[in-house]
Amino acid sequence: MNRRKPFSLFIALTLLVMGLSVLAACSRGQATPASQATPAATAAPVRVSKNTVAEGKLLPVRRASLSAPIAGQVAEVPAPDGGKVEAGQVIFRLDNSQQAAAVAQAEAALLRAQASLDELKAGPRKEEVSSAAAALDAAKAQLAKLTEGPRPEDIAAAEAGLAAARAELQRVQEGAGSSQLIAAQADLANAKAALQNAQAAYDRVAGTADVGARPEALALQQATNSVAAAQARYDDLAKGGTAAELAKARAGVLQAEAELDRVKAPARPSDIAAAGAEVKRVEAQYQLVSAGARSEQIAAAEADVAAAKAEVERAKAALAQTEVRAPFAGVLVGLDARVGEQVTAGTPLAYLADPAKWEVETSDLTEIKVANVHEGSPVTLLLDALPGEQFDGAVTNIESLGRNQQGDIVYKTTIALNQVDPRFRWNMTAQVEIETE
Repeated sequence: MNRRKPFSLFIALTLLVMGLSVLAACSRGQATPASQATPAATAAPVRVSKNTVAEGKLLPVRRASLSAPIAGQVAEVPAPDGGKVEAGQVIFRLDNSQQAAAVAQAEAALLRAQASLDELKAGPRKEEVSSAAAALDAAKAQLAKLTEGPRPEDIAAAEAGLAAARAELQRVQEGAGSSQLIAAQADLANAKAALQNAQAAYDRVAGTADVGARPEALALQQATNSVAAAQARYDDLAKGGTAAELAKARAGVLQAEAELDRVKAPARPSDIAAAGAEVKRVEAQYQLVSAGARSEQIAAAEADVAAAKAEVERAKAALAQTEVRAPFAGVLVGLDARVGEQVTAGTPLAYLADPAKWEVETSDLTEIKVANVHEGSPVTLLLDALPGEQFDGAVTNIESLGRNQQGDIVYKTTIALNQVDPRFRWNMTAQVEIETE
């Protein structure tokens, strides 16, 4: 705004007054016949309007420039450009696959933390207490067994085991009995007789062309196999146990003798001490299980749950940042978001307006003009887009802070309109005249 405009008006008024004075002086200098004299005319005073005129722009009272709080790729634009939207409706959405995965992961961690807390608060299960009690009984029984010395029934069982091992060794060393050899020899003779019969039957058809496919050939083969198996079984029984069988039987005897010596021998002091320590350990475990969780453990688990909940909220907040929603119900007067485009944080991509109320903002009032303007001052408005039509309103706000605009200090002023017109559009140019007289 040029600061010299008020002085131009002042100079014009000064020149006008000076011109009138010169004309009056000239008229007084000329002789006028008495017969032609007329009464002196009284000049009408010049009235200059003191109203303040400025230029501004038409704006909806409720308006918003919408932008994404984070950078990303536009994945969806469900809102219609130029259409009505409700408060909270999604205008556009960025790709949120990573944020959604983070929410799922945080929720799973919360479930784990909550389950651990619930388990601590619930205390030990009956099965856990029973298991710990059984382990304690077993440890005590082992200690008693060591301190009491060998029992007769344990010695008898060990001696019976040794006798069985020695009998097995003797059987292997002596080989098969005579009855087993006789039975094996009989089986071998029967197999050889069956082989002779099969051979005779095969010889009778040996000259035929399809001898290989006849049942006599199959019977001969089966009889041959039976003889081989019977012979192998007889040979095995006749030669006695193998070296491996003898070694296994001798090892069984040694093991049984060692077991008998162990049972008969008294417990060593170190074994008794170890068994006593085991009893104490298992007893402490039983008491720990029976007592349940300590208050410190529950407090730590509760802290874990609180931290997990906070992480869920943080993840959900990050997910919410991928969606731009309407802060109030209105009309989308501009929508620049396009699916697939990469956008930066803070760049306006949508413009939302509530057409129910309108106002004019002007930054055209200098420090000289604004001194005569007050809140509530009536205003007459003209819009460039609607020539010949006049609207009225009133000043609602004058900023207290002046701002430098091309060398002038100006104060942004807001004017509320008393009318609403469907032809109003955001940022229409308005000429305002503020009554200051």
